[in-house]
Amino acid sequence: MMSWAARFRLRQYAKASLWIVPLFGLVLGVALAEATTTADGAAWLPKTWDYSATTASTVLSSVVGSMIALLGFVVTIGVLVIQQATGTLSPRYMRLWYRDRLQKAVLATFTGTFAFAYTLLRSIEADSVPNLGVTLAGVAVSVSLLLLLIYLNRFTHNLRPVAIADIVGRQGEQVLDHAAAHVRSAAAPGGAPVPGDPVTLVRSERGGVIQAFDAPGMLSLATRHDCVLVLAASVGDFVPPGGTIVEVHGGTTAPAGDRVAGLLALGAERTIEQDPAFALRILVDIAIRALSPAVNDPTTAVQVLNHIETFLHVVGRVGLRDHYVLADDRGRPRLVLPGRSWEEYLELAVTEIRDYGATSLQVCRRLRALLEGLLTALPDGCGPALRAELVLLDDAVERGFGDAPRRADARTADPQGIGGRRPQDRTLEPPAPDERGR
Repeated sequence: MMSWAARFRLRQYAKASLWIVPLFGLVLGVALAEATTTADGAAWLPKTWDYSATTASTVLSSVVGSMIALLGFVVTIGVLVIQQATGTLSPRYMRLWYRDRLQKAVLATFTGTFAFAYTLLRSIEADSVPNLGVTLAGVAVSVSLLLLLIYLNRFTHNLRPVAIADIVGRQGEQVLDHAAAHVRSAAAPGGAPVPGDPVTLVRSERGGVIQAFDAPGMLSLATRHDCVLVLAASVGDFVPPGGTIVEVHGGTTAPAGDRVAGLLALGAERTIEQDPAFALRILVDIAIRALSPAVNDPTTAVQVLNHIETFLHVVGRVGLRDHYVLADDRGRPRLVLPGRSWEEYLELAVTEIRDYGATSLQVCRRLRALLEGLLTALPDGCGPALRAELVLLDDAVERGFGDAPRRADARTADPQGIGGRRPQDRTLEPPAPDERGR
């Protein structure tokens, strides 16, 4: 029987694959062509759909050639996306771009139209023409062109760094909300402690990054063996070969190691499914690439900080802990998960941007507005970490700006970086008098 981890990796491969959905389109195109040939000649077809053998052959041949050309065009766009993502965005974003459903729909439509027209070509004879099929081929071409225009519109608008930051940030927020809801529903009363020393250590055979785990499956397995399972590493952590991934505490019988390991998926890189911090990692990558000397675009970094601030608002309101204890139906603790603290999320969000943008007036002002805004809006428990980051920002400004006036400017909170002081800092000034002193 296939383990949960194997099924998870298979789903990940299917989501990221660019050939599976187009293959279904290819098969569907052949099947529709056969069905169209069978239905051709029905009395309900209008006479205007009658074509000569030469016309039908020319039309279908043109459709086949055009679909091949359009497939090449979409592949070219894909190459350009890879070049831009690795050059000015974050290579980590490519995992999300491969999963774009519209892109797969476009490729499936092109391959399906190609297979449909190519299959109809062989049924053309001097006294037998697939009139219905030729007409439907024209309709399929029209649909393909419409999808191509929609795809190009989405491609040109959504490949901007700020648009990508919005997409990634929203996905991270959804994962964070889902994880928080699941933890609340299965949390043990009072956060019971882990009993005793571990009885068994489950180790990784080949190593890799923990991409996800099956929490319901682990709860069920721990309940069945009357033990407590403790994850030794967080989702997103790299575990070397032979490293401990799960500790088994208590219980009369220890579950089989391969059964426990089959509930954790290891892979070559992090995924966003159960790792909201990975979304924040991508946002920070985009911002610091914009701050690199080769790009030198602090405005993009400031815009990405808008989405980072939104993400941190969600993180601050979730109520994070250093670990979570999940219970079975009777309220007994069965699964202990390591957690990321608010301080860790905040450090990930601002440290590198502050270091790389320490000499940018825009970035320093926007960072201060971010930290002060969070300090005002979030619960008091988030305050110490935010105040500590403000001290670090002051130190960075002190080192980055040599003269006092520029240091004063850099220490001014500004949600736009430059040009958008906080509303409470704006004062109404009287108009200047005219030449006659009025």
